[in-house]
Amino acid sequence: MPQLNLVLVEPRIPQNTGNIARTCAATGARLHLVGPMGFSLDSAKLKRAGLDYWEYLDVTSYPGLGAFLETVQGEELFFFTTKGRRVYSQERFPDRSWLVFGREDAGLPEELLLKHPQRCLRLPMRQGLRSLNLSNTVAVAAYEVLRQWSFPELENFGRLHQYQWPDTK
Repeated sequence: MPQLNLVLVEPRIPQNTGNIARTCAATGARLHLVGPMGFSLDSAKLKRAGLDYWEYLDVTSYPGLGAFLETVQGEELFFFTTKGRRVYSQERFPDRSWLVFGREDAGLPEELLLKHPQRCLRLPMRQGLRSLNLSNTVAVAAYEVLRQWSFPELENFGRLHQYQWPDTK
């Protein structure tokens, strides 16, 4: 069974992390939080953004980047950064993927990116703009991986409560 792991390194904005937690709950992705964070896990803003999805999450916390990297040695990590030279949609993601995202105000440490240039991916955007919102970037990247995997264990059709969609043939 494929496993998607979404990693936030030193997140600063609780609402972003809450939105990402909701994406994890909806997709079955595991959430990894690497400290230090700019908020506590019992933050009201964090909980509000994640709504009532917290019980559906698989969350692992790490005290720092070193502890995280030591724990995941040998795993295939993909680093999302505005400094990446490869577009995320050009990558073929393995069945066990780790998507790593940096803090909202600084991104990932450059020394980490320099060690893994072929694993640095970016979302295209207009020149001169700083970056996309973290929670939007995570959602785009996560759904690209899931699309490549044919959305395993996810419901691929909507349901109307009172009506049936006409058969399309």
